Amino acid sequence: MKKKFALSFVALASVALLAACGEVKSGGSNTTGTKVADKTIKIGFNFEETGATAAYGTAEQKGAQLAVDEINKAGGIDGKKLEVVDKDNKSETAEAASVTTNLVTQSKVNAVVGPATSGATAAAVPNATKAGVPLISPSATQDGLTKNQEYLFIGTFQDSFQGKIISKYVTEKLKAKKVVLYTDNSSDYAKGIAKAFRNAYKGEIVADEKFVAGDTDFQAALTKMKGKDFDAIIIPGYYTEAGKIVNQARGMGIDKPIVGGDGFNGEEFVQQATPAKASNIYYISGFSSTVDVSAKAKKFLEAYKAKYNNEEPSTFAALAYDSVYLVANAAKGAKTSVDIKDNLAKTKNFEGVTGDTSFDKNHNTVKTAFMMTMNNGKVTAAETVKP
Repeated sequence: MKKKFALSFVALASVALLAACGEVKSGGSNTTGTKVADKTIKIGFNFEETGATAAYGTAEQKGAQLAVDEINKAGGIDGKKLEVVDKDNKSETAEAASVTTNLVTQSKVNAVVGPATSGATAAAVPNATKAGVPLISPSATQDGLTKNQEYLFIGTFQDSFQGKIISKYVTEKLKAKKVVLYTDNSSDYAKGIAKAFRNAYKGEIVADEKFVAGDTDFQAALTKMKGKDFDAIIIPGYYTEAGKIVNQARGMGIDKPIVGGDGFNGEEFVQQATPAKASNIYYISGFSSTVDVSAKAKKFLEAYKAKYNNEEPSTFAALAYDSVYLVANAAKGAKTSVDIKDNLAKTKNFEGVTGDTSFDKNHNTVKTAFMMTMNNGKVTAAETVKP
């Protein structure tokens, strides 16, 4: 996912020296990478642990740390323990770039897990590539993010995949012939989903409204929507605004289904919407704890709840957990970070808690997704969906 943030002039200049954010052309690296030590394999965490998208980053940090703890308890990789260097990028793209520089040049990590968002990932990639260190983002979903990126790997499905799923679901399951599209126009993540939805949806979009990150009052747009004839509202965006929109829409008596992407994931969405108003909600997730899952996923669910005071893991926690295991698997026999990158690129049908992962030639993966149904702030159903 991608969140748009303001960059300072200095930060912009720094990133620009390497490449333009989001359109980075840093595919090749002549470096020998960082050396894998005799007794440890160093992994850097670059997560949004504070700031606007902390709900995603903190969940991923927890999932990633659980994976590290399990791997080390089991003896590590080739007898080597995983050593974590954990840094907070504060939900800022410039900070994500700086954190990566610190991880690869000062700490000399052998791989980086994170950031969670596409914007921060795009900013972090050039510095990882320059050092010859692979970076895997558990949840960056922007289409084209990995183009010409030799050292970048993505652990989940792309924005266009979500837009197509939403279109198919509202058409076939919700029987929606007319919809309202209400998009976060400041987010490439949201705009990517909206674009794919527009291209795939065969019904009528009766209103195509926009908001931006940080907005808190949606009454005017919702008043316009209320006067129209429609069957569902599609909200490509993050929980920060989507939860408030749900709260205000339900407060105005708009009771139609509200559908979103994986940006709705997390307890924070419910807090913004309030449980009483978070009903008739549908959203995409890469992981579900409410349906039958594999033995590996069930083990993860139990371990996560045991470690984090019975907290339910989100899809972000599950994706980060899988990302660490992917790195660990690729570290087998590796002498340098470049070897880990090469092994990641060869990954096929790696079984994780979010399904099997195989990286294509662009280092993207397509996973099975779930469409979650929420009523009274609780997930009441989940079903497997495909575009």
